[in-house]
Amino acid sequence: MTFLGISGMQYSGESLANARILLAEDSNVFTSMVGTRVKELFGIEIEICRNFEDLQLAYDRSTEPVTLAISNINLPGAENGEALEYLIDLSIPTIVFTGTFQQETRDRLLAKDIVDYILKDNVFAVDMLAESVCRFLTNHRHHVLIVDDSMTARALLSSRLKRYNFRVSVAENGAKALEILKKSPDIGLVVTDYNMPDIDGFELTRRIRSVRGSHELRVIGVSSSSDRLLSARFLKAGGNDFMLRPFIDEEFYCRVNQNLDTLIQIRTMRSKAPAADVRNVA
Repeated sequence: MTFLGISGMQYSGESLANARILLAEDSNVFTSMVGTRVKELFGIEIEICRNFEDLQLAYDRSTEPVTLAISNINLPGAENGEALEYLIDLSIPTIVFTGTFQQETRDRLLAKDIVDYILKDNVFAVDMLAESVCRFLTNHRHHVLIVDDSMTARALLSSRLKRYNFRVSVAENGAKALEILKKSPDIGLVVTDYNMPDIDGFELTRRIRSVRGSHELRVIGVSSSSDRLLSARFLKAGGNDFMLRPFIDEEFYCRVNQNLDTLIQIRTMRSKAPAADVRNVA
């Protein structure tokens, strides 16, 4: 199947029709729109649960694991968010699709380690939801390496990426990162801290670029420094992006997606370009 998302995401690969998706939503309009769109794009027959009891029955009546849930915050029979709590307690990856949203709602949702949230506040909402579904179902094709000498920082970034269904490796220093990269040529993105004791983020990026170009691997630099020139130095060293800590989940996920989308686009262009022109696509 082939899919082009609203933000520029491209996917071409195996069918996603075997995924089991539950939609916990009581609005006839949205169940119809979402069900039709996901069936049209991915060939997936969504199981619709219009109330909390339906959701519980859908889970209990089948031994087939649920790949992903899409849930409103409030459902009939679960007016205080019990449906979302139920899904989280079952460790079912969940995208929240809601028309009710405030800052405290956002903080509460992300604290529950949901996959994503989509607001029903614009005409593109269903297409944005479809893209979020596609990303989750296909992110496993991407292998990301996190490089940071802080165990806490590695754990935080790793948990964020695994929440989105990426394959993740971690390295506590630059030397270990280079060793992992040599053994894992499928790694397409490196997220590296700047301030590390043996090989800092700049030098690591330079060494990576000596063997792998931007058409093969993307590099995002991160730092807690207040030095605003770090971003320029990272880019000059061969990095593709840079983020200052602390950053919010949505920004981090967006930057990761943008860099991997660019990588896919470059690879697609190179595969289609005449041999004489391939060296110019990077």
